[in-house]
Amino acid sequence: MQKITILLVDDHKLIRDSWSFILNSDPRFVVVGETSSGEEAIGIAGSKKPAIVLMDVNMTPVNGFDATRQIHNISPESKIIAVSMHTMPAYAKRMLQLGAWGYVTKNSSKDEMIAAIVEVNNGKKYICHEVKNILAEQELEENPVIANMNNLSRRELDIIKLIKEGLSSREIGLQLELSLKTVEVHRYNILKKLKLKNTAALVNFINAKGL
Repeated sequence: MQKITILLVDDHKLIRDSWSFILNSDPRFVVVGETSSGEEAIGIAGSKKPAIVLMDVNMTPVNGFDATRQIHNISPESKIIAVSMHTMPAYAKRMLQLGAWGYVTKNSSKDEMIAAIVEVNNGKKYICHEVKNILAEQELEENPVIANMNNLSRRELDIIKLIKEGLSSREIGLQLELSLKTVEVHRYNILKKLKLKNTAALVNFINAKGL
């Protein structure tokens, strides 16, 4: 069986040594290089073409984002798994956009890291359970907002569009051929349905949701 070749990139020697020992003790893997430098990682990946790169996100001066982007360009066959202290899904999304295949946090277990390596080597994307759980919680928080959006009438959506364009209630009334009072009632109902306190909150909501 051909072993999965791995490059370790982390600015902590103890972490590199620990993972080198763990992975080399498993007959499925062989560590072909290790470095504390993002810049060196690019050179090693370009020459050795490892199957997997375990990439620390937080390094200087070349961080994991830049190293991932460059390795993806010079050695696209090398599949990068980001390893980070950050649990924010935005970090995972950014790394995947730059060409990474996986994202695990430094809270992940040995078994999960090995599972990530195997999955990614088989051509599947991998996000660790910790980040997946945060994404699921965010989805649950956003669902009520989406449901509230679905409760808006066509006229209310028209008014939201004009509010986004910066029109006043009077200007909206003129454009939609509605009285000022009717526009104000619609605005009140929009805020109530979306559970927002005022027009400023509504504008922020519109911009955040890209409406």
